Amino acid sequence: MKRTTLSLFAGAAALAAVTGFAAVSAPGDTGAETAEPAARLPVERTSLLCPAPSASDLAETTYTSFTPVTEGAEKKGTATLTAAADGAGAEAGKGGEDAGSGKDGEDAKDGEESKNGEDGKDGEPVLRPGAPGTPVTGTASGADAPALTGTAEGSHAPGWTVQQTTEVAAGTGRGLLGLNCTAPDTEFWFPGASTASGRTDYVHLTNPDDSAAVVDIELYGKDGVLKSTVGEGVTVPPGGGESLLLSTLTDVEQTDVTVHVNVRSGRLGAAVQALDDKTGGDWLTAAADPAGELVVPGIPADATSVRLMLFTPGGSDADLKVRLASPSGAITPAGHETVHVKAGMTTGVDLGEVTRGEAGSLVLTPTSGSVPVVAAVRVVRGKGGEQESAFIPASDPVGARATAAENRAKGTTLSVTAPDRTAKVEVTASAGTEGGTTATKTFTIEGGTTQNVEVPVPAGLKGTYALTVETVSGGPVYAARTLTGEDEDVASFTVQPLPDDRGTVSVPKAEQNLSVLQQPPA
Repeated sequence: MKRTTLSLFAGAAALAAVTGFAAVSAPGDTGAETAEPAARLPVERTSLLCPAPSASDLAETTYTSFTPVTEGAEKKGTATLTAAADGAGAEAGKGGEDAGSGKDGEDAKDGEESKNGEDGKDGEPVLRPGAPGTPVTGTASGADAPALTGTAEGSHAPGWTVQQTTEVAAGTGRGLLGLNCTAPDTEFWFPGASTASGRTDYVHLTNPDDSAAVVDIELYGKDGVLKSTVGEGVTVPPGGGESLLLSTLTDVEQTDVTVHVNVRSGRLGAAVQALDDKTGGDWLTAAADPAGELVVPGIPADATSVRLMLFTPGGSDADLKVRLASPSGAITPAGHETVHVKAGMTTGVDLGEVTRGEAGSLVLTPTSGSVPVVAAVRVVRGKGGEQESAFIPASDPVGARATAAENRAKGTTLSVTAPDRTAKVEVTASAGTEGGTTATKTFTIEGGTTQNVEVPVPAGLKGTYALTVETVSGGPVYAARTLTGEDEDVASFTVQPLPDDRGTVSVPKAEQNLSVLQQPPA
């Protein structure tokens, strides 16, 4: 009995390092006086899912994989990105010159090309990331690049991040489309989608497991649920992906739609690809879980249009105060001091050029009782025929550390927000994919402000690099990274919020009174 009980405690601690959390207490122990602070341990396994990047023959996609160096992590590990089982075509993404072989669980050597996954066919690896601390890239071309499933273990797991960036030269959805590949989950909210004329929005679902997943897709417009039976009981095959056009799920055209993806069985990665005939396209990633207070970080300073979309999934209306955290402090947008969100209905608010040439983040707080809400903004840059759009969902805070891969010497903007208290953050630039040495800077963000910080650039940079943002003191802080296209005449861009990279997990220390287990039976 004693041996079994102790094994259970050890197993719980190991499970926490893999899945995220475990709480352990001994029989009869309330923990009121003996509980010790939880230790933070590096995770031992991470899964990521990347949707099929584009249906355009003109698409050029880059995958950048990066694992930050994490104190206490295992010395060896492996990581791979593999084409999903539906194998959407022959060109499945070739490992770039910086891809490593990763043989026998060893770290890849710099500059060694992957020999295991030529074209990513038949479930072979598309990309094998290199050693922690050094980003690695791979590429894919055209409309046949598939969805990817990835797993990292050991030293490669803590904070593993994969950025998928696609450039489309022309046509619907032109511009720069980017997202951080996501961890599998069972529920997702996407405020900001649309079924209106001129928009072509798809919800992409990727299944990492060896059994089918079943999912319900619900759509909510300005008057409530958009009825449809097509989105009920959608089956996603094992290790495969599915893409569903939203306009085929309902006959109703709506400018502002909230998509709810609810997984009945299994788990999935989910993202919405929003393509506009006039303003290009980008990925709409899942918003932070419904909450009474929300932050939408990193709205570009030169935004020419900002539209806020909100939805409350409960049975109560929500009234929110709207503030813009600017470099000089909190500002209330004129004419939009508050917003009323009806229960079960999607609300859209046009904020115009709310940032007025300065960095900004939206901070949403309840005017009275707290009601859970999800939110996102659609941002447009440029004017006339050179407009491009992107989406920023409400985000979770940076936490201990956030990571952004594929940063460039030019065209990278890091925005950091401290909505309440002053905070200090440390920003580290990794080595480059083709050379360079790390660099670090520390910044103080005054409470109630947003700052576009001067990001460090690796000395001798060749290629692209990764950024990590760590909370040193104060906070909480929120961050977002904006990438702009290399053509200065075109306003193409994409924005990724930077929540905690899940590199470490809180593992409570077990407290056990063994005398309870040694008592003879009554």
